[in-house]
Amino acid sequence: MTFRNPSAEEICALLKRTRNIAVVGLSPNPARPSYVVAKAMQGFGFDIVPVRPKVEQVLGQKAYGRLEDVPPPIDLVDVFRAAEFVDGIVDQCLALGVPALWIQEGIVNEPAAQRARGGGMTVVMDRCIYRDYRTFCR
Repeated sequence: MTFRNPSAEEICALLKRTRNIAVVGLSPNPARPSYVVAKAMQGFGFDIVPVRPKVEQVLGQKAYGRLEDVPPPIDLVDVFRAAEFVDGIVDQCLALGVPALWIQEGIVNEPAAQRARGGGMTVVMDRCIYRDYRTFCR
């Protein structure tokens, strides 16, 4: 079975009900895509929670080493990690009961995405959350 993303309407509905975004792999380097995207989403009013070991804070927010350390609620996990790390992130999201997973543009792990969806999560894969928010929801 081939993974299919939600429709534009479903993506917009997801983003409209999202407030807290845990960004796994959020870099403190302003030149990195994760920083640029998270800063833009923060500017749109989303609460960004950096998940990155060995970093104290990013974008003025306390950083956490693991998803398990993030205080609830997490409405959506946005992944900026290589495809081989997505399986473990899905495991963590399912254990925590996270309702939605966004796997950023250029990152594809269909089995992990299908497993997350099978576990009841809304999943978007290989798309840019910033671009989709601007295109579908503004």
